[in-house]
Amino acid sequence: MASTLRLASALRSASTRIPSHRLLSHSTVLREEANLGTVQAQKKPIGGKASAALQASVEELKLSTEKVSAHVRRIEAVEKDLKALGEASASKDDIARVRAEVKKLYDGLHVEFLDLRAHVWGIQQDLHKLSKKEATEIRI
Repeated sequence: MASTLRLASALRSASTRIPSHRLLSHSTVLREEANLGTVQAQKKPIGGKASAALQASVEELKLSTEKVSAHVRRIEAVEKDLKALGEASASKDDIARVRAEVKKLYDGLHVEFLDLRAHVWGIQQDLHKLSKKEATEIRI
């Protein structure tokens, strides 16, 4: 009987600590057996919002990829044009060689010009001498 009184006293003290309306059972033993652990609140699936966010992210990635592809195509076109211009343009050595050749041609023309000038001057002198001689010898 003393054990029954102790059990009743323990039940009263346990019931005063934990409100009875929240318990599955009033008995400590039944309560411990019924305690299966804490129930975790399930996260609500975002569903439509997550799908929409993912779709928006995919679209943004697609647009970004298209922009990058367009830039790559432009860069490749510029590289192609640059390569064509590089092949078509003259190098420094080519320019130096042509410059030296033009200088030789110019110098040669200058020498010929001076020779021609000297020749014309000689003809002028001869003509001048002849005109003085004729002017003194022949009178019409």
